[in-house]
Amino acid sequence: MNAHDKVNILMVDDQPAKLLSYEAILGELGENLIKALSGREALEVLLKTDVAVVLMDVSMPEMDGFEIAEIIRQHPRFQKTAIIFISAVHLTELDRLKGYQRGAVDYISVPVVPEVLRAKVTLFAELHRKRRQLEALNRDLEARVLERTEKLQESETQFRTLANSIPQLAWIANSGGDAFWFNQRWYDYTGTTLEDVGGAGWHKLHHPDHLARVIKGLEHSWQTGEPWEDTFPLRGHDGEYRWFLSRTVPLFDSHGNITRWFGTCTDISRQMAAEEALRKNERLAAMGRVAGIIAHEINNPLEAITNAFYLLESHPSLDKDARSLARMASEELARISHITRQSLSFYRESQQAVPVSVATVLDDVLELQARHFRISGVELDKAYKSNQLILAYPAELKQVFLNLVGNALQAMPAGGRLRVTVRETAERGRVPRGIRVSVCDTGSGIRPEDAKRLFEPFFTTKSTKGTGLGLWISKGIVQKYDGTIKFRSLKLSTGSSTCFSVFIPGTVSAHPSDASALTGVM
Repeated sequence: MNAHDKVNILMVDDQPAKLLSYEAILGELGENLIKALSGREALEVLLKTDVAVVLMDVSMPEMDGFEIAEIIRQHPRFQKTAIIFISAVHLTELDRLKGYQRGAVDYISVPVVPEVLRAKVTLFAELHRKRRQLEALNRDLEARVLERTEKLQESETQFRTLANSIPQLAWIANSGGDAFWFNQRWYDYTGTTLEDVGGAGWHKLHHPDHLARVIKGLEHSWQTGEPWEDTFPLRGHDGEYRWFLSRTVPLFDSHGNITRWFGTCTDISRQMAAEEALRKNERLAAMGRVAGIIAHEINNPLEAITNAFYLLESHPSLDKDARSLARMASEELARISHITRQSLSFYRESQQAVPVSVATVLDDVLELQARHFRISGVELDKAYKSNQLILAYPAELKQVFLNLVGNALQAMPAGGRLRVTVRETAERGRVPRGIRVSVCDTGSGIRPEDAKRLFEPFFTTKSTKGTGLGLWISKGIVQKYDGTIKFRSLKLSTGSSTCFSVFIPGTVSAHPSDASALTGVM
């Protein structure tokens, strides 16, 4: 209904003459005038028609106006229909009170003043028209709200579907930073519920070493409205931590106020591992450059000193003890010179990872040591229990075992036993499958104070003569393969025993030739 639509006015009186007079008075209003000669007829009209005003006589047969008004008001449709009583008989205050109690909005006595009647009917007719317009607007608004709500629900469903399908962990927080929604990926990774991590409960999933920094960065964003980004480890449902790149952006309303924060956490553990591997390689390369410089700088003077001791060994003026000391010094210098030359050539070579037999590399190392050093009385016990190949750089493995075997031989100047074993290890828990090499000697052992700083650069290992450079290089090479190098030193009743154990994960295939256990004397 709009402002120009006509409204219906119901006139109820058992006297047709009165109805005609009301029609004459109200005709100029331009509204629809409907006449009823009884209460029953009036009720039938009301059930079929939307009536704005009921103009009704009080005194009528069958049902008087009060009874009709009471029936009208009991119907939900007519709770707000305006009823105006007209009476020439019931004019007492008690009659008026009774009319108002029955739901009348006005009570007019006869004779009727035309202007007053028109004014009252016009007022209530206009109120009805406005009410109907308002109801129409409300219905339209409700329809629009319903449509928008459905669209929002559809958008939210689409958003949740999208957020649950992305590989990132996603979350939403209110303007103050309290999280109230997480996607399914978050719950799958963390094994938590909204009750566990809602609000600020997600703090418990952060590694304690990084939590203070993360909270500080987020609080800065909450206060300034600036996006936030950081990397940190998050604990998964298995208790393990993985590295994530987290980003948070504010969401604004139409007035530019922050209403929510949307954040994602992207798993970058593989990238971090790759970067760490690259850093290891860079450290190894730097260590190689250091070793190359050392080899270059000391090889020339070592050659001169070695030659001098070689001449002293056969000098006729020296006694037997002096010549023996000269020979030992010459051998030590030769060993150091050999290690530095190996370091220099190793880091100058262009290398490519290939399937390597650890047993073959060890045999080459043992042969090389036997050829270059005049060491007697050392019993060699070899036990090769695996013929598997590993993907590696041969020169690197050779460098590792040269250092370990060389240190073992140096610790046994008066002879002893050198045991070298190779065996394949199966996957156990978090330890992968791989090859384990042990180099054990019965030499002088490792001093406790040296053991505390094992593998630190330039420390004394077997005796006061060593520098620790060889083991330092060996550790860097083994770590490059994600392997480990460990040692143990025991005091036995017959002397000392020192064992170095090298583990390198991964196997390729069986070696074409069998490697069997050998025992020999160097």
